[in-house]
Amino acid sequence: MNRKTLVLPALAGLLAPVLAACGSADGAGEGGDPIVVGVAAHIEATKAAPAPLDPAQAYDVDAWNVLRASLQTLMRLPRSGTAPEPDAAESCGFRDNRHEQYRCTLRSGLKFSNGHALTSEDVKFSIERMRAINNTNGPVGLLDGVDKVETPSETEVVFHLSTPDATFPQKLTTPAAAIVDAEAYPEDRLRSGFEVTGSGPYTVRAEHSGNHITKAVFTKNPAYQGGLTARHDKVEMRFFDDSATAEQELRKGGIHLMNRGLSPSQAKSLQNARDSHLTFHEMPGQEIRYLAFNTKAPAVADKAVRQAMAQIVNRSALVRDVYAYTRDPLFSMVPTGLTGHVNAFFNKYGNPSAAAARKTLQEANITTPVKFTLTYTTSHYGSSTADEVRALQRQLNSTGLFDVAVQGISSWQQFRTDALDGKYTVYSMGWFADIPDADNYLAPFIGKQNFLGSPYRNSTIESQLIPASRQQGDRNAAAADFKRAQDIIAEDVPLLPLWQGKQYVAARDDITGTQWALNSSSGLQIWELGRGVAD
Repeated sequence: MNRKTLVLPALAGLLAPVLAACGSADGAGEGGDPIVVGVAAHIEATKAAPAPLDPAQAYDVDAWNVLRASLQTLMRLPRSGTAPEPDAAESCGFRDNRHEQYRCTLRSGLKFSNGHALTSEDVKFSIERMRAINNTNGPVGLLDGVDKVETPSETEVVFHLSTPDATFPQKLTTPAAAIVDAEAYPEDRLRSGFEVTGSGPYTVRAEHSGNHITKAVFTKNPAYQGGLTARHDKVEMRFFDDSATAEQELRKGGIHLMNRGLSPSQAKSLQNARDSHLTFHEMPGQEIRYLAFNTKAPAVADKAVRQAMAQIVNRSALVRDVYAYTRDPLFSMVPTGLTGHVNAFFNKYGNPSAAAARKTLQEANITTPVKFTLTYTTSHYGSSTADEVRALQRQLNSTGLFDVAVQGISSWQQFRTDALDGKYTVYSMGWFADIPDADNYLAPFIGKQNFLGSPYRNSTIESQLIPASRQQGDRNAAAADFKRAQDIIAEDVPLLPLWQGKQYVAARDDITGTQWALNSSSGLQIWELGRGVAD
C-alpha cells in the first residue's frame, strides 16, 4: 500500500490537542437529535495504560462498546444468537476438518474513515501488531493460537492456527481482531490517547476532561461496507461517575438509554416507572462476578485456605442481601445457559459450613485467623460492589477463621495494573464474555498469558482439556472436557465464582431497537437504536 504515513503524538503531548480537535459535537445530522446512552463508568488513559481505545490494549466492556461501533472485524455476532456472521468479510470458513486453517474473502470497496482503502494487508497487520505489542492489559490471549497470516490477494486472508480451534470464528468477532489502518497505527507500540481510525458503521470522536473520556460522539459512516444497518445518524455515549446520576438524567430526558451498573433498587424503581415515559427490559445475562487469588501470596498460597473460603461463602445470602435477587448464585466459572456448565463448587463443597472450613484448615495445619486484604475497584462494576465486598468480609470474619480487611481502588486502570503485578492477595473481579462459549470462561484464566496474570498453572486444563475441547466443532461434544476443567478449578480454587448477572436496558419510550441493544456477549449494539416507530 502506497500511502502517506501518519505521525502520531505520544501521550504526554496528546491530551490537550485531542480535546481541542474533538470539540463539541452536539449536532444531530440527518437523523435528528442524537440518541444519548449513559454509561456509569469511565474510560481513562494512565501512564501504565495510555491507549484505552487502541484494540491492542482495550479489554473492558466500555472500551469494547466504543470499538465495536467504530472498528470493523471480519466477522460479527448476530442481532441475537451466537453464530458469527460476516461483516468486513464477504465470506469466511474453515478449509480443513481439524479447524486449523481459516480463510476469509473481504468485501469490495472497504475504506477507513480517513479515506484509505482497507485490504487484506491491513487485516494481517492488525493481527500481527496485536501479537507483537503483546500488551499485558490487552486481549492478545484471544489470538494466541494464530501461527501465521497469509494474504494471497488484496481480498483474501488465510489464518493458520498452531492448534485446532473451533472457537476461532467467534474470536474474530471481538475487538481483539479489529482491523486498523496499517498507516495510522504504529506497528510496534500503542496509539496513545483517544483517537480511533476505523471502518465500522460509525466514526467516533472523544471529548475528555484530563485523562478520562466524558463523551464519545458517533456519526454514521457513509463509507461503511458491512452487514450492519445504522438506524440513527448520531449516537452519543456520556460517561458518569455513578449510576444514580445517570438514572436522574434518564428520567428527565438528558440521556435516552442506560444498561449497566444499575443497583437493585434502581432496577426495581425503573421497572415500576409506569408514568415516566420509560421502558425497561430484563434479559438473561452471562456477566459473572468472582474472587481472584494470587496463589503465590503467603496468606492464600495453601489451597486449603482457598477451599475454606469456598466452604464459607454464602452466595444465596449475597444475592439476597446485596442484590435483592437481581443476581443468581453461581457455582462455576462457566455460567448457566452455556453448553458444558456444571455446578462444580456446589458438588464439591455443598451448602456453606463454617465447621467444614475449620476442619479443612485444621487438617492443613493452618493458623487461624487467616489475615489478608480483599481489594476491589470502586469505579468499574457499579455502586453495589462495595456492599458486596463488605458482605463477604462479614461472612468470612464472623467464623473467627479469617481476619479480612477491605480496600477500594478508584482507578480501574490502576487496579488492573496492580493486580497484574501481583500486588493484591485476593481481589474482586467481573467478567463479560468475549465470546458466548464456555471456553471463554476457562481458557482466559488458565495458562502462561492468562488475563489475570495469575501464577496458578494446571497442565491438565492447559495441555489436554482446552485443546481437546477446541477440536469439537459441535460444542456439545466438548461438554465433558469443560466439566472436568470446572471440577479441577473447584478443587484448586484459583478463582471463586460468586454470582451470575441479568441484563437490563432502561430507555425513554421513544427509543426503538432496545430489544436488540445487547448481543449474546452483553456487548452494546448502538447501531440498532432508533427513534420513533420500529420498522
